[in-house]
Amino acid sequence: MSSSTVELTKDNFDEVVSGNGFVLIDFWASWCGPCRNFAPVYEAAAERHDDLVFAKVDTEAQQELAATFEIRSIPTLMIVRDNIAVYAQPGALPEAALEDLIQQARALDMDEVRASVAQAQAQTEGQAQAEQQSGE
Repeated sequence: MSSSTVELTKDNFDEVVSGNGFVLIDFWASWCGPCRNFAPVYEAAAERHDDLVFAKVDTEAQQELAATFEIRSIPTLMIVRDNIAVYAQPGALPEAALEDLIQQARALDMDEVRASVAQAQAQTEGQAQAEQQSGE
């Protein structure tokens, strides 16, 4: 692993993710062929975008983290902006698709994202209250 990527563990995860406004996380394992194929693409992107944090989670070594994020297949790429996961999909991406995804994530209006997250949370809380009241 080059110095352009950060190894995430349960001990440094919160610090790295909350301390940086834009973090890409590659959930991978050494036995996973597609993960090994994706690694050089991810490393190259990390070198091109040195203003972003590119992190990796070894799902074998960090099973708790993988479970927390309900990682079912690897590689899974997650993008976190301002502590909000704005993208999380399994599958190794070709270089052009990864570049496109990074550009889209850079272009996001985070005020809009925060507003829609708040709206979704309010709806979820409202549904929970309604279910609670109808169950009484």
